[in-house]
Amino acid sequence: MSESDLDIMEPETMKSYIWLQTADGSVQQVEQEVAMFCPMICQEIIHKGAGSSKNHAISLPQRVNSAMFSLILDYCRFHQVPGRSNKERKVYDEKFMRMETKRLCELTSAADSLQLKPLVDLTSSALARIIEGKTPEEIRDIFHLPDDLTEEEKLEPLKNTMDDPRIRLLNRLYAKKRKELKERERLKNVEVEGHVDERSVDDLLSFINGTGLIGSKESSVSQIPRWQRCQRERRSTRKRRTRRLFLQMTRNHMIFILNNKVLKKLDPE
Repeated sequence: MSESDLDIMEPETMKSYIWLQTADGSVQQVEQEVAMFCPMICQEIIHKGAGSSKNHAISLPQRVNSAMFSLILDYCRFHQVPGRSNKERKVYDEKFMRMETKRLCELTSAADSLQLKPLVDLTSSALARIIEGKTPEEIRDIFHLPDDLTEEEKLEPLKNTMDDPRIRLLNRLYAKKRKELKERERLKNVEVEGHVDERSVDDLLSFINGTGLIGSKESSVSQIPRWQRCQRERRSTRKRRTRRLFLQMTRNHMIFILNNKVLKKLDPE
């Protein structure tokens, strides 16, 4: 082939390709210079010589499916082209990040698996803007996270390596809430410990059987809330009525039986 033929040859025909297999089983042929923009793939090619054929395709990490890999290739194809200005890259990145939160999370995970740090930083910044100023409850709703934290864990102080005044203020608020929570727990424990049951066994049995009030009338009854005393009085009244009704029915039944016996003796048919 002459030099003139090489000059008129389209650049597309001179590109080298490698084979890659995504986590969902899709095997793709990708431009080598684009794929090598990802450090993980670059190491597989250089150190192992993988990807030279379809039968020896490079297996991508579990978090890299075909949909996420397509987005990553679009990002790499744009950024691997030399000569682009910072303004062009910034405009492209802003448009590239316009996607729903779930998809953005999946892209961050896939880019991290391929060790593509520029894209990880870009997606992480986009996620940070989404959750900025949100409460923990709102963040859990955005990312569909389960609320399995205790009250104490929710109020744990946040790390403030950059000495952010907003985080300092939030930590002071958390400290105040933790103090209030501990005080409530202390008062609850004091209330439980201070309420000692001093009733005797006879008093408890009397209450269970419904034959009397708890304790003596002078001390114990005065300590029982009025609504509880009324409820017990109504319960005791219902029991007495039921007992009287039962006795009356039993007496009537016995009278009926005796009358039948007397009639049989008088009139033996």
